[in-house]
Amino acid sequence: MTEHLVFLDRSTLQATLRSPSFDHTWAEHATTTLDQTVARLRDATIALTNKAPLRAEALAQLPRLKLIAVAATGYDIVDVAACRERGIAVCNIRNYAVHTVPEHVLALILALRRNLFAYRADVERGRWQQCEQFCFFDHPIGDLHGSTMGIIGGGALGQGTAALARAFGMRVRFAEITPGAPARADRVPLSQVLAEADVISLHCPLTPATRHLIGPEQLRQMKRSAILINTSRGGLVDESALATALTEGWIAGAGFDVLTSEPPTQGNPLLELRLPNFILTPHVAWASKDAMQALADQLIDNIESFVRGTPQNLVT
Repeated sequence: MTEHLVFLDRSTLQATLRSPSFDHTWAEHATTTLDQTVARLRDATIALTNKAPLRAEALAQLPRLKLIAVAATGYDIVDVAACRERGIAVCNIRNYAVHTVPEHVLALILALRRNLFAYRADVERGRWQQCEQFCFFDHPIGDLHGSTMGIIGGGALGQGTAALARAFGMRVRFAEITPGAPARADRVPLSQVLAEADVISLHCPLTPATRHLIGPEQLRQMKRSAILINTSRGGLVDESALATALTEGWIAGAGFDVLTSEPPTQGNPLLELRLPNFILTPHVAWASKDAMQALADQLIDNIESFVRGTPQNLVT
């Protein structure tokens, strides 16, 4: 049987995709809008998508579709419940960014704890050139050694971040975020982590239960000297509350690689900030050359496994 594969947003993956080892046709599109989805997948048996949404209305019009292969770890762009009802399998990518995302996290932390952007801006304004001594101390500098890292999310990326944090001499605490969950020796309550940590790093999926996991109440619980890092999903944090927290000094800083809506064509309160203690990067923590190629290879592995009858990395 010939499988018909369609990649809806090929431009989101800058890596080589090998040809699947089974009989197939292949079509790809740089990007796909919602109103183009059904027409492009009309004959598809396998859809590949990174960020192009597949919702119930579209799925109802695609009776031939058997598999949605998500070219990412997060799969909230797919209506999983509708897929389950229609017998459509969904698979995702796992453990491909175990080095690149933690490294990006540490880069953000170091830049913020050492106030690199503030000092760079001072030099560009001529502050150093006007000094009477060899240096100046306009912004506080904090070491990572001896400080506490709070991690929300204990998967591969959370564990990879923890390993780097420990290498810097940090004390690591994993937060328990599931209400009523059985006690686990390696987890402490979220409220305790928020109160104790000098750095909070988010590494959990975006679900109805985790949306706005960090809001005004949680930001108020953090130390005024703490920083918040989010390389996971923008919706985990109430972004308006974070903008207020940074502007009013509830916390010392934040480093984000994600926003609730991407690209942020309708604006976002975090885009309005012009603060040296806030760093925003355009969802590139995952995107090292090596990581993208590992993702591309696993994407085809997932599809080949499904066609062989031994599916892997299924989410439904």
